[in-house]
Amino acid sequence: MSSDEIFKMFKIESEKLCGFITNASDPNLEISAIVETYYNVMNVSSMISMLRQQLNPNQHQLLDEIGKTELMILEKFNSDIHPKILENLKNSIQETISVLQSNSGEKPPEQIEDESHLFDELRKKMSTKEFVEQYDKGLQ
Repeated sequence: MSSDEIFKMFKIESEKLCGFITNASDPNLEISAIVETYYNVMNVSSMISMLRQQLNPNQHQLLDEIGKTELMILEKFNSDIHPKILENLKNSIQETISVLQSNSGEKPPEQIEDESHLFDELRKKMSTKEFVEQYDKGLQ
């Protein structure tokens, strides 16, 4: 793969990441979008590590692009958006648990079905929170 092809591929992935990071600032982000965002951040971070090892110092354009993307990940995602996502997940989990705990006693079939959906949602949120916490551990 030529350096031009590598630059184009990295540029496409960086732009895609920028879109993910922009969308990730939404506090009502869907679980699937959260997971997709983190996978994209990890993918681009891995690509940066690989490229840094293979690039020679005279590939200024690609090095500049890598620097901008790293800065975006560090300043925008890791320092700002990531903590908010983690906090929103924790709060959402707590709210769902509270709703489920408050629904006691005799229940009509519709409420049982609603609670079933809430338990499924809670499971997804808790799983995603663990995934996000693993990312957080990698930052430390």
